[in-house]
Amino acid sequence: MPENQYNVDSPLTFIYKEVDGIRVLLDVYLPPNDVDQQLTGQPIQYRPAVVYFHGGGLTVGNRRSWFPTWLKSRLSARGVIFISADYRLIPPGTGYDVLADVKAAIAFVAGDLNVQLNQELADLGSGSRFRIDPTSIGVAGTSAGGFCAYLCAIYAVPRPKVVLSLYGMGGDFLTDQYLAPKVQPFLRGREMLDPAQFSEYMHPFDGLQSTSDSPLLGVALDYITGQHEPSLSDPFDEALISDHKIIFPQFNVTSDWPATYLIHGTGDTAVLLRESRNLHSLLLKAGVDVVLEELPGREHSFDYQPGAELEHEASFNNIVQFLYRYLT
Repeated sequence: MPENQYNVDSPLTFIYKEVDGIRVLLDVYLPPNDVDQQLTGQPIQYRPAVVYFHGGGLTVGNRRSWFPTWLKSRLSARGVIFISADYRLIPPGTGYDVLADVKAAIAFVAGDLNVQLNQELADLGSGSRFRIDPTSIGVAGTSAGGFCAYLCAIYAVPRPKVVLSLYGMGGDFLTDQYLAPKVQPFLRGREMLDPAQFSEYMHPFDGLQSTSDSPLLGVALDYITGQHEPSLSDPFDEALISDHKIIFPQFNVTSDWPATYLIHGTGDTAVLLRESRNLHSLLLKAGVDVVLEELPGREHSFDYQPGAELEHEASFNNIVQFLYRYLT
């Protein structure tokens, strides 16, 4: 097989964890070998990596859904390895399962992944010379993936060097967005669903299998924490919250939190701007280098809208510059 058989536009897929009878996967996108002419012809180069977690309200999606092409392409052009990871979804998983998975993903990327890359590329006959620098890993996430990135900032080993969150969940879970059952659509353009049509996903579950590739109804925070009986929010019980603070990013901000870039549309009806503002305030008080960019009038998933690349080019470039500064 000729050298460079590996297609840089297609990922290499690896199992980073097996649990509950499922294989939890991640995709690795290696930069092209000619991305840095100064390094051409040199042996193996250890490069920074960014691990991305997808959105979907923690309930749907996978590592290839809502894929941030703008981010992957810009990082690849700078020689940064882009990795997109699955994680177990809710229900029947909980935030504790998400926490365990994202920690496992970072440990795998910093540990066994290079060995498996060596084997996979050898089997492909590829001449790719890029491998992961385990001391230079960042994390990124959109929407629910922001929650994943926050958990990595708190608990992952090694701790990420930098965090990117686009309209991320988890900056403030103590809002009606998570505590109150929905009686009307809260995300612009979406319809209400009939819970009776999704009974298999409602607590108590009857044989619902774990998945990392898959609807969530009822009180979101009960499902995130797994605290259904009694409910966290019917009525709201602050004492019960204290038992689950480990998975509330807002209660775990310290000065050790990595440098963070937050970007959020002011018109977001799915994840309210107040979440990013709250986390921004907490990070500033902790002395963390943090940027909050607010996009006037922009809705959830603004970066996937037609024309987003042109409209938000300056923001996208600034984000990648921020990430690169802390990764190198």
